[in-house]
This record gives sequence, structure tokens and C-alpha cells, in this order.
Amino acid sequence: MNDVPVTPHGSVDRQARDVRAVLAVMLGVALASLDTAIANTALPTIAADLHASPATSVWIINAYQIAIVATVLPLAALGDIVGHRRIFIAGLSLFTLSSLFCALAPTLPLLAAARTLQGLGASGIMSVNIALLRFIYPPERLGRGVGLNALTVGFCFSVGPTVASLILSVTTWPWLFGINVPLGLLALLAATPSLPVSPLGKHRFDTVAAVLTVIAFTALIFALGAACQHEPVAIWSSSLGTAIVFGALLIRRERGNRAPILPVDLYRIPAFTLSMATSICSFAVQGLAFVALPFFFEGVLHRSQVETGFLLAPWSIVVALTAPVAGRLSDRYSPALLGGAGLLILTLGMTSLALLPADPRVSDIVIRLLFCGVGFGFFQSPNMRALMSAAPSSRAGGASGTIATSRLLGQTLGAALTAFCFNLSGGVQGASIALWLGAAFALVACVASVSRMVV
Repeated sequence: MNDVPVTPHGSVDRQARDVRAVLAVMLGVALASLDTAIANTALPTIAADLHASPATSVWIINAYQIAIVATVLPLAALGDIVGHRRIFIAGLSLFTLSSLFCALAPTLPLLAAARTLQGLGASGIMSVNIALLRFIYPPERLGRGVGLNALTVGFCFSVGPTVASLILSVTTWPWLFGINVPLGLLALLAATPSLPVSPLGKHRFDTVAAVLTVIAFTALIFALGAACQHEPVAIWSSSLGTAIVFGALLIRRERGNRAPILPVDLYRIPAFTLSMATSICSFAVQGLAFVALPFFFEGVLHRSQVETGFLLAPWSIVVALTAPVAGRLSDRYSPALLGGAGLLILTLGMTSLALLPADPRVSDIVIRLLFCGVGFGFFQSPNMRALMSAAPSSRAGGASGTIATSRLLGQTLGAALTAFCFNLSGGVQGASIALWLGAAFALVACVASVSRMVV
């Protein structure tokens, strides 16, 4: 693979290449983010077509999420060594090919296997996307880059249910994955000649630490899902014990490492740690809302899948409008203050959703989701900028991987807690509990964000 030569900033050739590079990164991020949300909406349809039980069909989701969460940090660390560009292109190539496998899968086990490969490809994309933006945008404009990335991730995650519903209304579920193939090839055509070459690290890749990371995070996600779905205690407790043991071994091995896979060196930076905590709590809010609300809209208000998708759209639309603005503002104002203000608005929005009347008007729903979208949009971009700015440039890959990990952990935690709420109470009460829990997480994130102003 030939490296792309770097020309001085400001030249016409460099500007054109930077535009193509940003478009390639955003398209790759959009594909990986959409696939996180699309399969959730289509799960009942896929399960029925493949004659799978609801409990078994959950592995269509779990295989993808576990593959990403377990490998994103090792791939981010590998990107610091071999180049972020190589990891992104390899991940995008695997994602595109495995999407074809998903579309052609005739059975649930084969689809779950293809989704595992697809998750590994998505992990390659998500592990280095922010690191690449750091080398595309000059420091004084980095907020714009992360704002665009925040827009893409938030918008795609939010419109996933709508996109899935529209596709299913005109064709069959394999096209949910098949559509990724031409779009992935388009992204590869843009990425291969244009992505920037980043400085390569001099350290070696720690294979043992990578294996420990994969085992620890796989066991953690499995334990979280099993516990919230009321699986036998022996199953989730043994998995949680495995996660704790291997996590402890990983931390012990990484202590003192110059460039650890689990970025314990970056966790020593208070601003970085608080930004990560803010991210996990905030994306847990999003996970709680976007799993609980469809059940409320369809099961209680008796809305169709397409109507549910459109009811959720105000959140994503406002995120799309506010995230770039917040990104630009974070180049001039404190990300801690901007994020804190946004998260306070998100707290109020989630509280108002939890207080929805039993038979709300469409306007009641839309106004509340607009508040949530504004709050989430003003948190996301400044927080990502704070994470990247707190880390030294030599650890851009580790910081980028941490951003992806915190987002995925938060979304997974939110989805698992929603399942727990429904198992606990079911129906309207379960959705209400999940939304109140989301409001509590948003308030905790607000406090964590503002705390960065004094560290």
C-alpha cells in the first residue's frame, strides 16, 4: 500500500485531498454507526424469516457490539504503530465484504458470524477516525472536525430506526446489509488516495495485552447483557468474574508501558478521565432513550415502525444542526462549560420525556425530543475535542479508541439497563423507569463535565 505524500497546508492539492479524506472518513463512520441501530429495528423481521427465537436472535446484535467493543482499543493501538490510514482502510474493506456475507447469510449462525466480521471491520473504522481527523484538520480547527464527526455519529444512530423501517417497507431485510456494499466501495475509492499519513510509533504491538483486552471486554459486555436479561446468576456472575480477573491482569501489565493498549497513561490526566466518564454516561442516556421510546410508541401508542422512526427524528435533526455549531464554539470556549450546559438541557429533556402523559399529542413528543437533541448536540462535539486535546499527539490513536469505546460502552449500558427496566416492570412503567434513569445519567454527566473546569 503506497503512502500518500503530504503537501503543505493551504495548497490547492492538499485542500482537495483533505475534502476527499473527510468525506471518506464520514462515510465510513456513517456506515458503521447506522449498522449499530438498523439491526435493532429489523430484529423481529430477521428472526421470523430465519425461524429463530427472540432470545437467540439477539446474537445478531450482540455479535456486532461485542466485536467492536472488544477490539477497538487494540486496533487503535495498532494504528499508532502501523498508521491510522492502514487500519481505517483495512476496517472499511472488511466491513464492506462482510456486509455482503450478511446479506447472503441463509441461517442465524452464519448471519451472527458475518456480523462478528462486520463488527471487526467497524471497529477498524471507529478506532482511528478521530485520530485521522486530528491529522487532517489544523489544531485551531479541530473542533470543526470533531463536530462533523459528532454530527455523523449522532445523526446516523438516531435515524437508524427510520432508515430500517423505510427499507423494510419496500424490500427484504438482506438489503439492510447489501446497501453497504456500493457505499463501502465508494468510501474506499475516496479513502485510498486521500487519507493522510500519520507518524508511526517506535514501540512494538503488545499481543498479550491485546488478548487480555479482548477477553476482558467480551466478558464484561456478555455479563452486562445476561444480568439485565435475568439470565441465571451462575452465567452472568462467572462472566463478570472473568472480566474482573482479566481486566486486573491487563491493568497490571499496562502499568508503566509507554503506549498501553488500555490507555492507563491517559487516565492519569484528570481532564481526560472526566471527559471519558462524561461520554459513557451521556451515551447511556441515548441508549436508554432510543431503546425505551420505540417500545412506548409502538406498544402503548400503537404507532407503526415508520411512524416511530419519524417520531424519533427530531432528536437526530437537532443534533445535526447543533453539533457543528458546538464544535466551532469549542475552538473558542471551554468544552467543559459547553458540555455542561448541553447536558443540563439533556437532563431537563429526559425528565420531560419521563413525565409524558398517557396519551400525548405529537407536539408533546416533538418538543421534548427537540430539547434532548439540543442538549446532546452541545455535549458531544466539545467533549470529543476535550478528549483529543488532553492527549499528546503521539497517543492520538489511544485517545481515538477511547472515544469509540466510551460511546459503545455507554450505548450498550443504556440498552442493557432498558432491558432490565422492562423485565422489572414491563409496559409503560418500564419505559418510564428507563427514561427517569436516563435523566439521572444525564445529570451525573453534567456534573462530571463542569468538574473539568477546576482540574
